Amino acid sequence: MIQLAAQPQATRHPKRLDAVLDELKALSERALRRMYLPAERMFVFRLRRDGAGVAAEGVSRRYTAIALIGLAAAGPEAAAAVFGDDEARDVVRRLLNDVNRVENVGDAALTLWAALAWKDAEANRASARLAAMRPWDASIPTVELAWCLTAFSLQVREGDGDTSMARRTADRLLASVVERSGLFPHWPIGAKAPWSRRHVSCFADQVYPIQALAHFHAARGDERSAAVVRRSADRLCALQGDAGQWWWHFDARTGRVIERYPVYAVHQDAMAPMALLDLDGACGTDHRAFAARGMQWLIEPAESVSSLIDRDADLIWRKVARREPRKLVRAIQATASRIHPALRVPGMDVLFPPVATDFECRPYHLGWLLYAWAHRPLKR
Repeated sequence: MIQLAAQPQATRHPKRLDAVLDELKALSERALRRMYLPAERMFVFRLRRDGAGVAAEGVSRRYTAIALIGLAAAGPEAAAAVFGDDEARDVVRRLLNDVNRVENVGDAALTLWAALAWKDAEANRASARLAAMRPWDASIPTVELAWCLTAFSLQVREGDGDTSMARRTADRLLASVVERSGLFPHWPIGAKAPWSRRHVSCFADQVYPIQALAHFHAARGDERSAAVVRRSADRLCALQGDAGQWWWHFDARTGRVIERYPVYAVHQDAMAPMALLDLDGACGTDHRAFAARGMQWLIEPAESVSSLIDRDADLIWRKVARREPRKLVRAIQATASRIHPALRVPGMDVLFPPVATDFECRPYHLGWLLYAWAHRPLKR
């Protein structure tokens, strides 16, 4: 549900970023507790503002796996705050028990990743299922291919993985990056892509490959992967908004922004930091200042809306978006840029201002937040 947000107070005094991070990690644990369904041993799809209250909707295997990954990184106290006792391992086994029936490659990859994070002895069930799906030549999105590489790379580092599967998956990601821009496309090489949007890639299409190839470099010492992701990360950081916004849609051909909005909270406090900090750990770079700028936007958005951190609801709302018919501006700008890479339709900020807030919160956001900031410092 997207609504117009309240106007901000005239004066704000933001806390130090490290204090805000501590607050957000504690909030994430409390919110994940609300999102967990003990009878199903799964997490909901989302919490959504419904009138005066907040209602849970759906169930998500994918988000359950991501929540488990984040809680494993955050440590046993975080998991105990959400599940109590050792139930986290039961949730992992719940995912593994039916992994052979999973049809989505990304879900299978995240199941393997979660099982590895919790050091489950049956993780090979997910590995076998993923191998059977052959992600290195399947017609799947870049994001899912990247999840596969991260999972394979983590398994290789554990000494129990198939190096050839990781190598083939990495090779496909490396062959997909656009040399001119340094960005990754929405669909990797060999996948079917619609002509009209073949050039459009999104923020997620950048962060997950950066993270995955950083893990592959850490597992195999692959210098080509390190070089590619350093360049991609530098390009992505160069595109960051003046107030720290991580923009949404890019032209993979040229490395230019196609459409800036929505700005998602999960990009600001979780996905960008986790990819950049994983890269820093693997390749010796330092992108903490960019992560800090993204966090500062979350505290004080520049778009004249309130912070997405809602302390009364004890949640982080999903995004700041344009007041527009569904995805209209994205469609307009994607079409214009397809006609010519430099073409953009002007006046969108006036006609469709970014003053709406999406009042929902999803478990994957909180899982990635916990993963991103587990035992890692932030430089202002």
